[in-house]
Amino acid sequence: MSTLGRSGVQVSELAFGAAVIGNLFTEVGEEQAHAAVTAARQRGVRYFDTAPHYGIGLSERRLGAALREHPRAQYTVSTKVGRRLEPTAASGDDLANGFAVPATHRRVWDFSADGVRRTLEASLDRLGLDRVDVVYLHDPDDHAEQAFREGYPALEKLRSEGLVGAIGAGMNQSAMLTRFVRDTDVDVVLCAGRYTLLDQDALTDLLPAAVARGTSVVIGGAFNSGLLADPRPGATYDYARAPADVLDRALRLKALADRHGTTLRAAALAFCAAHPAVASVLVGIRSAAEAHDCADQFAASVPAAFWREARDTGLLPGDAPVPTEEPS
Repeated sequence: MSTLGRSGVQVSELAFGAAVIGNLFTEVGEEQAHAAVTAARQRGVRYFDTAPHYGIGLSERRLGAALREHPRAQYTVSTKVGRRLEPTAASGDDLANGFAVPATHRRVWDFSADGVRRTLEASLDRLGLDRVDVVYLHDPDDHAEQAFREGYPALEKLRSEGLVGAIGAGMNQSAMLTRFVRDTDVDVVLCAGRYTLLDQDALTDLLPAAVARGTSVVIGGAFNSGLLADPRPGATYDYARAPADVLDRALRLKALADRHGTTLRAAALAFCAAHPAVASVLVGIRSAAEAHDCADQFAASVPAAFWREARDTGLLPGDAPVPTEEPS
């Protein structure tokens, strides 16, 4: 277990990303979603991340229902604020936003103090909880002024009142997260897709800043939305078809992993976890089988020779921390 910043909130080093059980891209049945959460717990996962955005609340409802069977002190939950859900009379599905659910609600960007509280209260109702451990400002990319002026102080107030244990921001970029680390008193930031075997943007700004400030980082998107789990033509990278040059790098990394008797999935997870700023690696899990596979891959030892050759061939930068260093 790792502690998030100075908050006292503890998380498991492997975390459950619940977007997929909110029907991300494709439907997941109720029983399958419940089994995924149960299997993850059986394998030692104690940190579960969700958001209202994920399936227009479906992820939160399913996660809450599955965790309700277990003592509250035995798991950590994070959710997010910034997208408030409002009922709508529109028909059809929500696939334009990435989720295979009926479009019963619309998302309203709202990082106001009132919006933060209202959104969190609605999340607690869907989760069936009286508190969550971590709250993130969710994707404030185009709403920076309101997020810093109103949203962040609202989270600080919730933390001071003891209603949440840790606060932070979650984004698919490193630059604004670095600003949160440097200019606020966040406990943790969730950085998705910007520190992986294929993308080390966060290595130059966010991760050094987090180490300097004692702020924790949770890494999401370790597989870059699928490419590092199964590199092949047509695979997705950052939620779109992988460009040819990125696919080529992924295939080279897979071939390297094969030669060294490991898997690309194990290497992808190990790489994310190796940086000293990283408290937890968040993986989207949609079934019990995926939960067991993720746990197996996370526990696997990746040979030092893999990391050495990855650096020597330019597949990884020489300054990126890796799990096994050769003796000097």
